[in-house]
Parts: sequence; structure tokens; C-alpha cells
Amino acid sequence: MNGVGIGQRPENRRQKTVKVMWTAIWLAYLGAPVNDLLHGGHAVGVQVIGWLGLLGFVVWYMLLIFRTGRGDRTHLVLGSLAVLAAESTVLALSLGREWLVLFVYVAIASGAALPPRLARWTIPGASALLTALALVVPGGTSFIAALLLPALLGGFAMTGVRELIRTTIALREARATVAQLAANEERLRLARDLHDLLGHSLSLITLKSELAGRMLPAHPDKAAQQVADIEQVSRQALVDVREAVTGYRRPRLAAELAGAKVALTAAGVVAELPGEPDRAGVPEESEAALAWALREAVTNVVRHSGARRCVVELLRRQTLDGAVLELSVEDDGSGGPTHANAPGNGLTGLAERLEKVGGGLETDASRRGFRLVARVPADGAADVGSGA
Repeated sequence: MNGVGIGQRPENRRQKTVKVMWTAIWLAYLGAPVNDLLHGGHAVGVQVIGWLGLLGFVVWYMLLIFRTGRGDRTHLVLGSLAVLAAESTVLALSLGREWLVLFVYVAIASGAALPPRLARWTIPGASALLTALALVVPGGTSFIAALLLPALLGGFAMTGVRELIRTTIALREARATVAQLAANEERLRLARDLHDLLGHSLSLITLKSELAGRMLPAHPDKAAQQVADIEQVSRQALVDVREAVTGYRRPRLAAELAGAKVALTAAGVVAELPGEPDRAGVPEESEAALAWALREAVTNVVRHSGARRCVVELLRRQTLDGAVLELSVEDDGSGGPTHANAPGNGLTGLAERLEKVGGGLETDASRRGFRLVARVPADGAADVGSGA
């Protein structure tokens, strides 16, 4: 909830802080330049210039790293890398070998901010410049082995991270597109089914209405028969539409579990959910009632409880009245939308829905949170005891 997903920009101040902290961890390798400024015996003026140079380098480096996963403006990135490389060169030549570590960050920034076709040249280029300066700066040759390998590995590792981010963004966009296409296909299927259901009925109603209109002056008894037929056809059409809509609206446990995870995560609640439920032998009406129970319980957790944690369990139990499928939703919030002895309209309607399929509902509110238990027959039994 509080982290930043791969390929996603920070959306609030807290997420920005988290990303800055994760990036700043790697700045620990700047301990050598900092130690040189503190204990290197430089003049005060040199120390001030060194601190300003180091601060400017870090700020510019962080800005480049934060470009990871964004659109490419190659000329701007190359210019920024050139500035970082020039600053590193000046600081290393002026202050000593400890400042050669800055080129490791130049290589990493190249891999993070440049596309691979350019990074495969800039990373070796930064490493070559590091090696050349190490041969010039007094005592720098002893730093080559310690810095050259991290520069190459870190730089090319960041190119892999960049490609991972780009792939994740592409997959996220593709998933959204697939979901949209699936929704459109479902709308088209519903439109086709409604057309098949209503096309014949409406055509028949239109035809009989015309016949009744022509028969009214001379044959009122025959016109009345046509009107009766129209009523019968319209009633049957209404029944067909209701059955079709009910079939589309009937929830499924697997879909409701996925929706519950999304809703709880979006509300900042740590969710513990079961895997794919075993629905073998469970009547469709029982599964639908249990899915409605899960939806109502999660809605109460999100809207009313103020909980930080929610545990959902789905178990198959054997009772004296037969096998039951039991859903338990427990949170650590304030105890639900209402008091335990005065259930709200949602829980009352849910209890009625469960009773229609032979199930039952139990709720328990306490200082530790709120618990809802819904049970439905798992084998088509007509009645479910409350003491499962």
C-alpha cells in the first residue's frame, strides 16, 4: 500500500519519501569523499567547494535516477551525464583518488536513464574515463580494481532494471486493454442475448397489436383474444429478461474474492484471503448467497470498521444436518457498522438471502473487532444448522 510498484510513479508525499530512501541507501558508498573532506587536511575554501560539488552531484544523480521508467528525452539525459562526468573529473583531479568513486554513480545513472542502445556505450565510456583518471591521480591505480567492476556491473544491472520497468508498464497497459476488451465483449454478449430473447416477443406483440386494432370495430371478441395473447407474450418476455439479468448478476466466489482483495488493499487493510475455493457439489444458489455475504462483509470492513487487518476463511464442514460451506470474515476494527444486537439493513437482508437457500448468518462484535460467519449447504441440503 505504502510502497511504489514497479513502473509506477509516486502518487503522494509518502511514496516519494519511500523511493528517495531506497535510492539514498546506495549513497553510502560516498563515504570516501565525505571522509576526505572531513579528514583530508584540505583548506577551508577547498572544503567548501568540495561540499558544494558533492551536493550538486548527488542532487543531479537523484534526478536522473528518478527518470527511470519515464519517457525518453535522450539529449537531456546525455547532457546531464556529461555534466556529472565533467564534475567527477574536476573533483577527482582536484581533491584526490577518493573522488574516483563518483564515476560508479555516473555509470549507474547511465544504465538507469538511457535506453540500452546508448547505455551500452556510455557505461564503458564512464568506466574508461575512470581508469584513465586513476592512472593520472596519485595513488589512483590501487582503486581501479575496487571501482571498475562495480561501475560496469552496476551500470549494466540498471539497464536490466530499466527494461524490467518498461516491460512491467507494458504488461500493465496490456492487462487494462484486455480487461476493457473483455468488458466490451460481455456487453455485446448481453446485447445479443437480449436481442434473441426480446426480438421474437416484441415482433409478436407488434403483430397482434395491429391485428387487435383492425378487429376492434367489427370483432371485439377476437380483438380481446389478441389483447390477451399480447399480455401472455409480454409476461413471458418479462420472465425471460429477469432470468437473463439474474444469470448475469449472479456473483461467483472466485470473482468476489478477487474483488475483496482489491477493495481491502485500496482501503489500506492488510488482507488474508483463501485461494481458489472448492465448489464441488455446492449448488449455484448457495454459492451466490455466500458470494453476496462476502461482498457485504468486505463492504462493511472498508466503509465502517476502520480496521487495519482482515482475515477471510472459507471452509467445508460436516455437521449433523449435512455438509456446509462456511465463510468467515474477521477484522480488528471498531466492531462493524452497527451494534451486534441491532444489525443494519445490509446484514438483515443478507440473513434473509442466506435463509432462502437453507443457510445461516452469525455476527460477533467485540473490542477486538467484528466477525461475520455465513454458512450455506454444500450438498443441496434443505436446512443448515447454526452450530456448524
